[in-house]
Amino acid sequence: MNKLFVVGLGPGSAIGMTGQAQLALAEAEAIFGYTKYVELVQPLFPDKQYFATAMHSEIERCKMALQAAAENTVAMVCSGDAGVYGMAGLLYELLPAYPNVEIEVVPGVTAAQSGAAVLGAPLMQDYAVISLSDLLVPWQLIEKRLQGAAMGDFVIVLYNPASHKRKEHLRFACDIVLANRDPETVCGIVQNIGRKGEQSRLLTLAELRDTEVDMFTTVFIGNSKTRLLNGKMVNLRGYEQKR
Repeated sequence: MNKLFVVGLGPGSAIGMTGQAQLALAEAEAIFGYTKYVELVQPLFPDKQYFATAMHSEIERCKMALQAAAENTVAMVCSGDAGVYGMAGLLYELLPAYPNVEIEVVPGVTAAQSGAAVLGAPLMQDYAVISLSDLLVPWQLIEKRLQGAAMGDFVIVLYNPASHKRKEHLRFACDIVLANRDPETVCGIVQNIGRKGEQSRLLTLAELRDTEVDMFTTVFIGNSKTRLLNGKMVNLRGYEQKR
C-alpha cells in the first residue's frame, strides 16, 4: 500500500518546517498543492515532480494526489497545519474510492501559533480560531460563532479576514465583538508570517475595525485578560493570583 503524506508546511520557510515534514517531503516522489504553497517548497526540494492547481480546485487537486498515490509515495502540501483549514479532511472524504492508498497527516505550525509568537504571548488562555471566509460556511453561521466566542471571553484568532470580494468582513466581525468587549481591547495583526515581508502591528479593537488587511493576514483579538506589556500582546494566565 502506497502512502500519501498530507504535510503542513508551517509558515513555509525551511526553518519553520518540522523535521517530520522535511522527512516526508524527502520521501515523496511527487508533491501536490495549491500554486502558492508549491512555490514555497520547490526551492527546498528542486528535484521532485510538482503538480499545482489554483484556488477553488481543491477536489481536483486531491483526486490527482490520490490517483498518483496508488502508484507511488506522494505528498500534498498545505500552509500551516494540514488539518486546520487544509486538505486533510477532504482527502479522507475521498479516500474510500482509493483502497490502496494510506494517508499520513504530518502536522505543521499553524498561523495562530506562529503569529502569536511574533506578537508576544496572546494565547495563554482559551482561544477560538474562526475563519471569516464564507465560501464554504454561511456568513450567518460565522456570525453565531463570533458572537459565542465574544460572549465567552475567548481570545479570538481570525483566519482569512479579507479578500478582493470580502473587504468588509473584518469590520462586521469587529462590530460583533465590540458588542461584548471594550473598544480599547488589545489586538494584533501579522502579515506574511515567517515569510519575506513579514509585518506586525498592535492596535485597539476600535482601531482594528477600520484597518485594511488581506488573505495573508492573521488577526488576534484579545480578551478581558489581554494586556500590552513591554511592547508585546500578552494574555495574563492568572499565575499572579496564586501567590
